Amino acid sequence: MKYYFVGIKGTGMSALALILNDLGYEVKGYDDEVNHVFTEDKLTERNITIDNKVPNLDENTIIVRSTAVKDEHPVIVKANELGLKVYNYHEMLGKVANMFELISVAGCHGKTTTSALMAHVLTNMGGCNYLIGDGSGYANKENKKFVIEACEYYRHFLVYEPTYAIITNIELDHTDYYKDINDVIDAYTEYGNNAEKMVIACGDDPYTRFLELNKPIFYYGTAEDNDIVAKNVEFSSSGVTFDVFVEDNYYGHFDLPFFGKHMLLNSLAVISICYYERMDAKEVLKYLKTFEGAERRFDEEVIGDIVVVDDYAHHPTEIKTVIKAARQKYPDKEVAVVFKPHTFTRTRDFKDEMVKSLSLADKSYLLDIFPAREKQEDFPDVKSENLVKELENGKMLHDDNWDDLKKLENAVVLFLSPKQIGIMNEYKEYLRSKNS
Repeated sequence: MKYYFVGIKGTGMSALALILNDLGYEVKGYDDEVNHVFTEDKLTERNITIDNKVPNLDENTIIVRSTAVKDEHPVIVKANELGLKVYNYHEMLGKVANMFELISVAGCHGKTTTSALMAHVLTNMGGCNYLIGDGSGYANKENKKFVIEACEYYRHFLVYEPTYAIITNIELDHTDYYKDINDVIDAYTEYGNNAEKMVIACGDDPYTRFLELNKPIFYYGTAEDNDIVAKNVEFSSSGVTFDVFVEDNYYGHFDLPFFGKHMLLNSLAVISICYYERMDAKEVLKYLKTFEGAERRFDEEVIGDIVVVDDYAHHPTEIKTVIKAARQKYPDKEVAVVFKPHTFTRTRDFKDEMVKSLSLADKSYLLDIFPAREKQEDFPDVKSENLVKELENGKMLHDDNWDDLKKLENAVVLFLSPKQIGIMNEYKEYLRSKNS
C-alpha cells in the first residue's frame, strides 16, 4: 500500500510519514510551502519524496491530509476524482497508534515536551514507537509501546484509545472552536474516558480536578493532595532537584538539568508512567538527565553575551513560562522577547493575558500577527499594535527593520511563535559577525 501526504511538511504530518515509512510502506508527499522547513531534513534522510506540483496518483494510494488542507486543494480534488480513500491526519494516526499499547499525552501546554521526554526515556528502557509534535517520528513493528502527542483541537484526540491517557493541564485555547472552558473540560472528560488502564493528570492544574471520569485517575504535582508528589523541590541556575513520593511511598531522588516548574511537572508525568510500569527510579533518572529537549522548545544558542532562544510559545501561559525559565537559568541577564502572535482570534481573546505575560520581560518586541487559517479582513481591528500600546516595554519590529535587537547586551532574546521567526536567523548571523 502507498501513502501520499498532502501538507507533508507540517510537524505532525511529517512525523506520521516517517512512522509509516519505518513500518515498511511506500510514502511520498506534497506541500504548498516551497521554502525549506526544518521537518524536511528527517524526511530527506528517509528518502521520502516531497512534490511541489500535483502528482500522478494511482489507485493503490491512500491520501493523508493535513487539517490545514481544504477540500478544494488540487491534490484532494484529484484524489476524489479517482475515488481514493482520504484520511485526515488524526484519523490515520489513530489507526496506526491504536494497534499498540498507546500512551497519549494531551494538554493545552507541555504536551510536546512531555511526549518527547517520555519517548526518550522509554526508548532507552526497552524501546517504543513515538510521534511528537516537533516533527519527530519513529516506529518498529517489534515495539509494544507507542507514545503520541494528542491534540485537543476540534476534539481530534477522541479517536485515540490509549492504555494511559496523560493530561498535562486544561486551559481555554482555540477559541475559534471551543465555546468556553466548560466545553474544553467536556472534551478532556471524553478523552480520559477512552483510557483503557488509567488517566494520569497534573493535579496542580485546577481544571483537571473538574474531570468526572469512569476510569481511574491519578494526579501528579507538588501539592500534597496529589498521588505522585515532588517534595523538597529546589530550583537553581543549574536545574532542579526533588524527591518523588507515590501514595506516600518514597520512589526516588531526581536532580535534573531542567528549568522552570513546567519542566518539573513534565518530568513527573514521565516518572508516573515509569512507576506504574514498575521501572527502576535510578534508571529513569539516568535517562531523564540525557534528554536534550524537543525541537523548538527553549532551543538555545549562545553567541557572545547574547543567548538566542527559539520557542514554540504562543499562548499567554506559555509565554510566561518561557520567560520564567530564562530568568531561572540566566538570572544575571536581561530578558527580551520577540513575539509573533498566532491567529487573530487568539490575539483578540487573550489580549489582556498576553500583555500581562509579555510585561514580565524587560523588553518586548512584536511582529505582525501570523494569520494561519484566518484572514485579516475578517478581523480588521485586531493587530499587534494593540498589544504594544498596552506595554510599557513594548515596541513593534518588522522583517526589514529590527535594528533595536542590535542594541541588546548581556541578554536572553526569546523568539516566540509556532512558526520560526525569519529575522532570528538574520539576527544570529549579525551576532556571529559581530563576535568574530
